[in-house]
Amino acid sequence: MHRADTSVREGPRRLDPDAAAGHLDRLYRAAFALCGSRERAEDLVQETYARVLARPRFLLSDDDVGYLLRVLRNTFISQQRSARSRPAIESGDELDRIVDPAARDPQAVAEARLVYEAIAALSPDFRDAIVAVDVVGLRYREAARALGVREATVTTRLFRARRRVAEMLRAESSAGGRFPAPAASLCS
Repeated sequence: MHRADTSVREGPRRLDPDAAAGHLDRLYRAAFALCGSRERAEDLVQETYARVLARPRFLLSDDDVGYLLRVLRNTFISQQRSARSRPAIESGDELDRIVDPAARDPQAVAEARLVYEAIAALSPDFRDAIVAVDVVGLRYREAARALGVREATVTTRLFRARRRVAEMLRAESSAGGRFPAPAASLCS
């Protein structure tokens, strides 16, 4: 009598909090792409980890990053819903801050900022696809599983999202101005 493949897990496994902490950088990049703001991205990641680590989580697969990305996305959506129910408060002039202090070239920092603003301005379906694949670095299959759609859907959304980001960057560079305000209003 032979045993079945031992690499297949029997039943759910508990999410290891130490292993989950190892994905902090990837989740931060995803949160930054969703929000377009360093401070809001940090808050979003912190809230995500607070929710995940508040009680034991049991996963059916070994896809910790996919699970954490789903929780991050759902937390972002919940924050957006609650923000819409509150009246908007106009703040004073916000200072533009350099996003990546490790970057030596200010031009590269400015370009990265523009790309993240363009991603944040996309519709949620396109934004989720480009964040999962291009920002977080998930494979198409992993992204499809994390987003709850088919792999072909991720491929199509990713193609269209990349094209729209490129169009926004072309329009921005030819106009010499900044993107319209939707990117900023998404995370307020």
